Amino acid sequence: MKNLLFLFMLTPAFMWAQDGNHPEFDVKTPEVEYKLRFLASDELKGRDTGSEENNIAASFIAAHLEAYGFKPAEGQSSFYQTINFLKTKAPSRGMLKIGANTFNQGEELMIISGNLENTTAEVVFARHGWVDEASGRDDYDDLDVKGKIVVVLPGTEEDQSDQAAFGAAAGKRKIAQSKGALALIELYRLQFPWQFFKRYFGGESLSQPDGNNNGEPTMLYGWMQEGQDQEDLAKVREGKSLGGEIMSEGYVRQEAPSHNVVGVLEGSDPELKDEYILLSAHFDHVGVQSRGPGQDSIFNGARDNAMGTVAILTAAESLSKERPKRSVIILACTGEEKGLLGSRYYSENPLVPLEKTIFNLNTDGAGYNTTSSIAVIGWGRTGTDYAIEKSAEAFGLGIIKDPAPEQGLFDRSDNVSFASKGVPALNFGPAFENFDAEIQKYYHQPADEADAVDMEYLLKYAQSFTYLARIIANNIEKPTWKEGDKYEEAGKELYKK
Repeated sequence: MKNLLFLFMLTPAFMWAQDGNHPEFDVKTPEVEYKLRFLASDELKGRDTGSEENNIAASFIAAHLEAYGFKPAEGQSSFYQTINFLKTKAPSRGMLKIGANTFNQGEELMIISGNLENTTAEVVFARHGWVDEASGRDDYDDLDVKGKIVVVLPGTEEDQSDQAAFGAAAGKRKIAQSKGALALIELYRLQFPWQFFKRYFGGESLSQPDGNNNGEPTMLYGWMQEGQDQEDLAKVREGKSLGGEIMSEGYVRQEAPSHNVVGVLEGSDPELKDEYILLSAHFDHVGVQSRGPGQDSIFNGARDNAMGTVAILTAAESLSKERPKRSVIILACTGEEKGLLGSRYYSENPLVPLEKTIFNLNTDGAGYNTTSSIAVIGWGRTGTDYAIEKSAEAFGLGIIKDPAPEQGLFDRSDNVSFASKGVPALNFGPAFENFDAEIQKYYHQPADEADAVDMEYLLKYAQSFTYLARIIANNIEKPTWKEGDKYEEAGKELYKK
């Protein structure tokens, strides 16, 4: 029996976990600290997507990848995957009235785009506002919305997740506009907190142009929060048509190109090098936001997500010194804070075919309230738990498994852009169990500066992330979705299983 146990421990899943003689074990604190201090410096002004400072951060990452021996993806002349975003500034004033219920911009209403003088119009409900010819679904069937204010539910009938809601928004707007709607308003039923939504979209936001709407939008679009005493809104949801009014002014739109940074390191094994592990982290943050006189207005984003960016750079350097069997893609994503835009763009326009990408290890987080552990979002879903345990244990770290489940965190970071395509994925993050006062003190706050980061914890965090990537990249067994996982079918389709 003892011999059987011994043989079991020598299977590939355990062999790599026992060997600690790799470059990541020799990384020192100053090597990670200088990267974090640069990325989270006041000079980079919070790395807002589309800003000059965001582009400087991209150049910093690309220069390091080149120095480590990474190459641009095949067919690319540089490390940049350029995305021509459209930057929009939300209207400064707005109002929606439905019967006797009034909703004001920046309070219960967030109009994201469109200018419109005060206009009286009928308000109608169109379920999810979705049309799908393949399934025969048409939420506008027998409904005339020309010149009317259309209220809809988020997402689609099949999927109301945050990701689905954001992903379907552009299509919904296009459908409503094609049917002559005056305005499209979505009812806010997301897990993402309303106050954070207002903060993101109440100033400047980004979108990916679809190539079919290059002119100034003619239809007003926004979201509204439901309340308990809004009887007339409830009547609209029940299918009753009511009179309403709507207005919006101050909306501005302009081009704002930004870049994902993508580098590839060829694997050492003649056969496994044709398979890729994708290491990702977003490097953007929320930029500069006006505050009271004398208050810090730069949201430096040290924890979110300079820490993650440092982790993928640490992995890039260590893995280049001792190449793993599989090839490695480093993806530094832009636009995560604007709705996972950078990772979504890559997943739809991959520089390495997704069917060759066997795993996505993403690193991102809201912050930490303990330095003794790491948080794993996606525990038990991809068959990589053994590797996570060993990589954490090697640096004296514990594991917090799927913290704050009520927040739906797996579907709120860049890993979901790949999971939804079928690629097994998880998020490796700083340690916390819930959004307590310590997390909220720094999460999307000016206090999230480099001086407030425990650099020894950053070192262990980056080392553990790197070692985890190495174990998975070297293991002959590929990660796979657990049976019954919501992304299992997408994985079967992607890999033709």
